[in-house]
Amino acid sequence: MCLAIPGKILDERTDNGIRSGRVQFGGITRDACLDFVPDAGVGDYVLVHVGFAISRVDREEAERTYQLLESMGVLEEELAPGDGAA
Repeated sequence: MCLAIPGKILDERTDNGIRSGRVQFGGITRDACLDFVPDAGVGDYVLVHVGFAISRVDREEAERTYQLLESMGVLEEELAPGDGAA
């Protein structure tokens, strides 16, 4: 199953014309492409699907979604090290 996971943008950079940044999902941090959310910046929350931030969400919605996914046990599968999902 693939899910979009809410996370907080910690930093951003541009490499070879592609805007990306580190996004924190609870205790896990992954790189994500930020090109699809040009209005999102450091400190904002975004939904990340297969390494791409696809939309902004407010902090409350991100926390609610994260708690729900965590209670379902889905986050362990989606954020497992080495699987490439983000």
